[in-house]
Amino acid sequence: MNRSVSKTNATFPADASRSSEFKELLGSCRDKAVRWLLGQQHANGHWCAELQGDIILETEYYLYLRYMGFGDETLYRQLAGYVLSQQNEEGGWGLYPGAPSDLCATVKAYVMLKAMGHDPQSAPMKRIRDVILSKGGVVLVNSFTKIQLALAGLYDWNAVPAMPPELILFPKNFYFSIYSMSAWSRTIVVPLAVVCHYKKTVPLGIDIDELYVGGREKANPHMRWDRNPITWHNFFLVWNRIIKIMERFRIHPLRRWALWKSHQWLRDRIRHSDGLGTIFPAIVNSIVALKALGYSDNDPVIRREHGELERFYIVEDGKLHLQPCLSPVWDTGWAALTLRKAGLAPNDSNMVRAVEWLLTKETRLRGDWYIKNPQSEPSGWYFEYRNEWYPDVDDTTLVLRVLNLTEIPNQAELARASERGLAWLLGMQCRGGGWAAFDKDNDKYIFTKVPMADHNAMIDPPTADITGRVLELLGELGYTTEDAVVARAIKFIRSEQETDGSWFGRWGVNYIYGTWQVLVGLASVGEDMNQPYIQRAVRWMKSLQQEDGGWGETLDSYEEPHRKNESATTTASQTAWAMLGLIAASETRSRAVQLGLDYLARRQHADGDWKEEEWTGTGFPKVFYLRYHYYRHYFPLLAIATYLEETRRMKAASTEALTQASV
Repeated sequence: MNRSVSKTNATFPADASRSSEFKELLGSCRDKAVRWLLGQQHANGHWCAELQGDIILETEYYLYLRYMGFGDETLYRQLAGYVLSQQNEEGGWGLYPGAPSDLCATVKAYVMLKAMGHDPQSAPMKRIRDVILSKGGVVLVNSFTKIQLALAGLYDWNAVPAMPPELILFPKNFYFSIYSMSAWSRTIVVPLAVVCHYKKTVPLGIDIDELYVGGREKANPHMRWDRNPITWHNFFLVWNRIIKIMERFRIHPLRRWALWKSHQWLRDRIRHSDGLGTIFPAIVNSIVALKALGYSDNDPVIRREHGELERFYIVEDGKLHLQPCLSPVWDTGWAALTLRKAGLAPNDSNMVRAVEWLLTKETRLRGDWYIKNPQSEPSGWYFEYRNEWYPDVDDTTLVLRVLNLTEIPNQAELARASERGLAWLLGMQCRGGGWAAFDKDNDKYIFTKVPMADHNAMIDPPTADITGRVLELLGELGYTTEDAVVARAIKFIRSEQETDGSWFGRWGVNYIYGTWQVLVGLASVGEDMNQPYIQRAVRWMKSLQQEDGGWGETLDSYEEPHRKNESATTTASQTAWAMLGLIAASETRSRAVQLGLDYLARRQHADGDWKEEEWTGTGFPKVFYLRYHYYRHYFPLLAIATYLEETRRMKAASTEALTQASV
């Protein structure tokens, strides 16, 4: 697709890269953005923006409240008001604004509305039902949705995939151990295995027979077999049936032990955290599991876990929506790094407060990661306010970059934390040279074929975007391509490159995000940016620039990768990512970067902020997406600040070269 930028409404002169007026404009943009960002800092030094997900949070929360007997009609109406406000044009609900209807989200919304008294024969409800039936009906929802419906008496427990608690009894390094699942799946599946044993049902008082194609009597709610009989999917379906038969006849001699171990596992991981895993689904599942184990509704553990869910509330215009979790370490890391790059001194009081707060978030607990990466001294940073069992590579990398650029009164404490964090990070490098999010070598793809793995996030393999970010840190710490750890990482990155030159973005949308991260990482460790494989990436990134000077990529590129090359609404965050990648590839004075800068300058508001309604964050590709409300701000500011610093450096280098020549 030809996407020439010659028709842009750019306001800068053709020689903008050398225009003092344009640099003054960018300096003004930077300064306004710095003031805005500093205005969002909390008194104790941290930042935390809203983290927005889709309506599965509100619908699942409603089902949870009804199951537990919590909540009241006012709360239910607030949830329903938000859900209805997110309905799409065809009558269903998608995974992000403008997305096609998602079956699971739409089924749960229908159940919620019907349980609240909406007439199933009304035109609006028929419209929703038509969407559900057009997508195959309720039997095609994923495993987690089937469990939620079964708990409400709306689905056959026999048709729910088996989740035997005995998984927790396997040795920790065994192939099918729970530690071969991703960290987030682990915190969801362990409590669900308890729930699926007890099958404690609390009827919702309705039925959903009308959501079965052809009627419930004719529908086959059991999982479908592959046509080819010899597949891993079919193999696990056989085992699923065997486990179901054993459970029916109570042939599970290790079940009591497994339930006890699961109970202890839950209690251990609820401690040192703001709820199990500090994420919405794990916290909900932990409460339901504890209730199944005999806890009363007023038990302190249940009340505490429920209180953590209430921290996710956001009430606006009489409507209630929930965040999937809170993101203070992530937001503080990016805000502090950006402000430092934008000119704040290393010992600026705002930087000091931010870093001192970040230092309190270092975990010293041997979490689940320790099984694959045993080290004598635990470290790492997590995403949320308190989640000591689950530090992650991305947050740790980001915090270490900030620590490396800051000076605080207790510099010795900062140095010790940096040393511990770096040792932990290097120990998390996977066997193939890349880095994953929470675990090391969590890449047993066979796990994606088990029946309960249909949420598309069963494992946590290494990714190019996280690996690129780690390389950026290592380069800032003095590592080069001569170091073995870097060489292995570059080999992994090259193996992950797409034929068009781009890289997939696992944790941000999408190929723009991944390609940006790789380019800055490679440049940081001194890779020759003129190599053909890098120049392919540069050409691809430039080809995506649109007529307004910006970049944009739709979330649809996860479902259909070819759509990464199609025009999409340009955004401040994705434009910033593209520019940062190009600047790293020595394209600072290119027309593409100049047009991108003009785009950001024109889109900035008088208060120094940018506006962005589009979602550019990724939870689980094809399943759950995110809108980070500060992405619109700190990434554009970082791009502008990086450009200004790079042009200053280039000018200084040129002046020095002229001086040397004259000598």
